[in-house]
Amino acid sequence: MESGEKWLQWAVELQSLAQAGLHYSKDAFDLERFRRIREISVEMLSEKSGMPAEKVRDLFCCETGYQTPKLDTRAAVFQDDKILLVRERRTGNWSLPGGWVDANLSVAESAVKEAKEEAGLDVTAELVIAVQDREKHNLPAYAWKICKVFLLCAAHGGEFAENSETTESGWFPLDALPPLSMEKNTPEQIAMCFEARRAENWKTRFD
Repeated sequence: MESGEKWLQWAVELQSLAQAGLHYSKDAFDLERFRRIREISVEMLSEKSGMPAEKVRDLFCCETGYQTPKLDTRAAVFQDDKILLVRERRTGNWSLPGGWVDANLSVAESAVKEAKEEAGLDVTAELVIAVQDREKHNLPAYAWKICKVFLLCAAHGGEFAENSETTESGWFPLDALPPLSMEKNTPEQIAMCFEARRAENWKTRFD
């Protein structure tokens, strides 16, 4: 993380400590102190981002219990030597089908679900390409920790239908990628997926 973003790291750590303290502490005075520490983290983010404190609070302080990273899946599906990408309705940029892992689904099940919802394809998850700490690979930095799981998937049918999240899908060679949603997948991450697909014995990469 760049030195100019250390404030974000501090705010995240304060929030994490406060959340754990609120979960485990029983003493009323300690709980009051942890609530104030959490509020300081909200004020830091609000001041630096320009976002209203209430919105920051809703996004940043909405969980209870010991704080752990969120899980994000990305499905790498190939046709010949081209990779499947979907165009996001919100940004107009392209990404691997994917999203948050649902509480009632496994990582593989979530990847299969996202490929169906965003690309219209029926796929099976075959291999874990990589498990990455998002902040080591993607920008901008987020105020919450994310682990990204890239899965090599095989398509068995289906076809694209426009939906609430994506407007089109396409197959792209590595040397002709469209504008990417860099916060979700970078050219380096796409290239890693090509490497995994071409390898005879791929070893899962992890941070």
